Amino acid sequence: MMAYVPLLMFCLLFVFVFLGIPVSFSLIATSFLFGMLFFGDTIFQQMYGSLLQASTNFTLSAIPLFVLMGAILEQTGLARRLYNALQLWLGGFSGGLAISTMLMCGIFAAASGIVGAVEIVVGLMAIPAMTKYRYDRSLISGTICAGGSLGTIIPPSVIVVVYASMAQLSIGQLFAATLIPGLLMMALFLLYIGVACWLRPALAPAVAEMRQVALTEKLRITLKALVPPFLLIAAVLGSMLMGIASPTESAAVGAFGAALLALCFGELSLARLGEALVSTVRITAMIMLIVVGGTLFTAIFAISGGGWALAEFIQELALSPYWLIFALLLIVLLAGMVLDWISIVLIFVPIFTPLIKLAGIDPVWFAVMFMVVIQTSYLTPPMAPSIFYLKSIAPPDFGYGHMYRGVIPFILIQLLLFLIILLLPGLATWLPRQLF
Repeated sequence: MMAYVPLLMFCLLFVFVFLGIPVSFSLIATSFLFGMLFFGDTIFQQMYGSLLQASTNFTLSAIPLFVLMGAILEQTGLARRLYNALQLWLGGFSGGLAISTMLMCGIFAAASGIVGAVEIVVGLMAIPAMTKYRYDRSLISGTICAGGSLGTIIPPSVIVVVYASMAQLSIGQLFAATLIPGLLMMALFLLYIGVACWLRPALAPAVAEMRQVALTEKLRITLKALVPPFLLIAAVLGSMLMGIASPTESAAVGAFGAALLALCFGELSLARLGEALVSTVRITAMIMLIVVGGTLFTAIFAISGGGWALAEFIQELALSPYWLIFALLLIVLLAGMVLDWISIVLIFVPIFTPLIKLAGIDPVWFAVMFMVVIQTSYLTPPMAPSIFYLKSIAPPDFGYGHMYRGVIPFILIQLLLFLIILLLPGLATWLPRQLF
């Protein structure tokens, strides 16, 4: 019976999730019930230990600061000014608004690092603009969902912070490793939009009025909109990649910089600051509660022999490193259709890390591919979180059919990028080796 405990733990976890119980409570309840088998009444002490471990983890202290940076930017008009500037330059071409939306997602992902927030903030601005000029609803849906998912891989990503903590890797190294693949992914997204709209202009008609704005006016608006976010991104990533600041300190630089920008533009009222702080507390509490549940789950899973059983099973299969990567990341892709990203990281990274080290696989290279697959699962039906985020802000005439059709090309692009990184590891490992 005890040999089946690890499998039963996952079965019960999925039952709780499908019943609609929040993932954090599902993890904690599963851990508690199976922990009673091993610890009896002392399970409460074990749970307290997991809570203490999560709350005192210095690496995770960067999360609330990155969240605060994104929350402050969300409350200001910086995103609106940036989107308007991109529209002026690109809106006059077929697909220009969709390209502007994707660029906006990439820039805002680099300025906030929060998955979901990028999609909602940009979507609220982009959907009315693209709908007004009769853009195809599937193209609108796919662009916003895929663009919102860029917060998974483009640094500074909160997912990278949690992954680094679980895998005992350097956050700075992982940020450097995901930078080139993240930019390449955005470039492939932009290429697809451009080619699709060039072949079928009816998908995204050009907006003639955008071409009539004077060049001096365009330059004035662009400088005012683009310079602040680029300075903020440079301050956050530059201070960390150059070794000037630790990840937590660079997150503090980002939060302070976002507040300073909002103050300079006269948009940092007490009410907006209060809303940003409330949002930060809410998101951080959600993440940390899942961290506690995930830490408990992996601890009980390890005590039950799950890690050893999985390691023995993988060793018996005698998989080559490449087939091992495929097998592990297929598990991640399937789990991502049901669980959210943080649960996947907390459950699987501690289990996978010894296996990839044993197989001689570069952990940084594997981590980047892990991020790409997580991002793919974020778009993949039936439980694609990106589609549910979009549905919450889209007009009623945007159906699930539009959204599912819209994300398929971007899923294929992400799988293509995964294969590129698999075949060319240097895309992920070159920059960290140069900087660290």
